Amino acid sequence: MSRNAAVSRTGSDQALAVYQALRARPEAGFDEVADRFELSAEERERCRCELVSLGLTAFPDPSEPGAHAVVDPDVALLRLLRRERDRLQDRLAATSRAHTALEALAGPFLRAGAAPRSEVEVEIVTDPQRVLRELSDLTESVRTAVHVMHTGSVRREDMAAELERDRSRAARGVRVRAMYSRRVGTVPEMTQHLEDRAALGVELRLSPVVPMNMVLADENFALLPTDPHDPDSPTILARGPGLVRSYLALYEYCWQAASRYGEEPGERGGDGLSDQQRAALHMLASGIKDEQIARSLGVSLRTVSRLLSEVMQELGAASRFEAGVKAARLGLLDGEGPEPVA
Repeated sequence: MSRNAAVSRTGSDQALAVYQALRARPEAGFDEVADRFELSAEERERCRCELVSLGLTAFPDPSEPGAHAVVDPDVALLRLLRRERDRLQDRLAATSRAHTALEALAGPFLRAGAAPRSEVEVEIVTDPQRVLRELSDLTESVRTAVHVMHTGSVRREDMAAELERDRSRAARGVRVRAMYSRRVGTVPEMTQHLEDRAALGVELRLSPVVPMNMVLADENFALLPTDPHDPDSPTILARGPGLVRSYLALYEYCWQAASRYGEEPGERGGDGLSDQQRAALHMLASGIKDEQIARSLGVSLRTVSRLLSEVMQELGAASRFEAGVKAARLGLLDGEGPEPVA
């Protein structure tokens, strides 16, 4: 092949041409094919790396650069799928281990409390009236800041009390931050309630997914459920910076990922997916069933199916499994940047 013809092939086209030539003549070495295409040293190295990364060829002996093994595309695809499946299973197993550890912390370990020198006090509260009293006392005792996380709407009968607490805190210069699930913006009563809170100086943000109900104060007080998926579960009441700072770190992470109240969130991110689609994709890859995804997002099962279909279409995947594989390869599930595509 002439140099002009070879030059016209760039990037993946060059790698494809080399791969086809290697399949046509298995006895030919990689360097021989690269010489025939008159590839530069940079071009042949790029082709070599691309074919290896796709699993289409292997060079088993580094001391023999020309030695290679050509792999059929279907075999390479199956190997890639198995590798990504194992990777997803490892992530799911790690998530399960973390959840088990959290359950343990929310159970006997928290009830037993920490060592005295840690200055951490933990109590499991089963009386809802006791929780309300703690929130009332907190309004009077908090000195610097309160951080609140809501998974759903505030009950109508509780709205007035919440606004009264906001007025009291504002009068004493206490900073109040509140994060809500974005779906509450569709509830007329909640829309008015949020406007009232914002008028009192409360900093508000909305997020497609809020992991749990939570109240934190002064890096020294935490109120949260023992089971994040069950709002009616017993409540953890914790005091002491050693433990509360960990919950505050989680809150800060969620706060930075949320949208400011009153500002329109970007419809699409750099990966082409909406916030809601990305949230559904993360939960799907974590092994969460459609019913639970629907509950977390506050949508119907039909909407979940539509969201996941849109994700598959955006990623060019023919199945949910393939969508998970492609999302993992692009770094959409681990917070890393997408892998470079040749």
